[in-house]
Amino acid sequence: MESGIADSQPVMQPVDEIPEIVPILPLRETVVFPETVTPLAVGQERSVKLIDDVLHKDKMLGLATIRNKEVEVAGPDDIYEIGTAALIHKMLKVPDGSLRILVQGVSRIRIVKYQQNEPYLVARVEPLEDKVEMTQEVDALTRNLQNVFTKIIGLVPYLPEELQMAASNVDDPSALCYLIASAIKIKPEEKQELLEELDVKTRLMHLTRILNRELEVFELGSKIQTEVQSEMDKSQREYFLRQQMKAIQEELGETDEITAEVNELRSKIDELELPEDVEQQARRELDRLSKLQPAAAEYSVIRTYIDWLISIPWNKSTEDNLDIKQAEKVLDEDHYDLEKVKTRILEYLAVAKLKKDMAGDRKSTRLNSSHIPLSRMPSSA
Repeated sequence: MESGIADSQPVMQPVDEIPEIVPILPLRETVVFPETVTPLAVGQERSVKLIDDVLHKDKMLGLATIRNKEVEVAGPDDIYEIGTAALIHKMLKVPDGSLRILVQGVSRIRIVKYQQNEPYLVARVEPLEDKVEMTQEVDALTRNLQNVFTKIIGLVPYLPEELQMAASNVDDPSALCYLIASAIKIKPEEKQELLEELDVKTRLMHLTRILNRELEVFELGSKIQTEVQSEMDKSQREYFLRQQMKAIQEELGETDEITAEVNELRSKIDELELPEDVEQQARRELDRLSKLQPAAAEYSVIRTYIDWLISIPWNKSTEDNLDIKQAEKVLDEDHYDLEKVKTRILEYLAVAKLKKDMAGDRKSTRLNSSHIPLSRMPSSA
């Protein structure tokens, strides 16, 4: 809405009588209440013609909400029968051919019968009066509604603080309902239910239930936002402190034991020609290690795992020696007794020597990442 319209808040003009026949402007996802001023955008060609004709007459029209927002051109069956008679206060033409208007809701009306459909909808209407009995219960509901609305204003950014003063100065419970219902963002169906409710006491209770529901949602959202912001602030503060500490240590030529240990391991990884997946795993674990304290339970496990990764002779190979006699001699010299174990080893070597294509036989044994799993070593390792 252009500022020329939105910034202007005209004084409510009293209307003595609602015409029996008025043009009907269908509204999409918008409900206009009596005694409120609402900006509207008008884009359809027939709606633009309706506004032009109304401005050349008495500036009075009927506003009714479309039941299904997907309907492109609304007919009589697509529109709620309860709407609002309104006056057009201002109109502004936009370069694309559409209009921006500012309307003042005057009275609730019921559409009795449509008189014409082209070039726009025209219907016979009748005004609907509120049913209100000023009792202590109605007075209590009015004050409670004002209090709940005040709490919501404090939590919702899109509601200006001026609304709090406006709501607190409204003594008429019906007008208070219209003011609050037009200000808060709730489903059009709920707004339509409030518009159609003639009994003011029932309308107050219905609107109070809606506001209490919205208040719970806003309070929960505010709590979540506060907790998230607190966690973000804490993380950012810790990050900056770590960076400052690191910069100070580097400036003084001092590094703590953990940093020195991590740097040493990182240098070893850089020097080794590790397979790609092994190097990725080693660097990932090293990053985790740098964020832990030595007293942490996982520290020693991760450190042992990294040591194991960088100590294995990756991509190095040796020629297999399948000389049975030489193997037996080495076993006897290096190991006392264990005859069954030695025999089993010699049997395996003999089979490998006879069957060249067995899975365990290789002329050269090459160690690579496919032979050793890269999952983290258990703590018992």
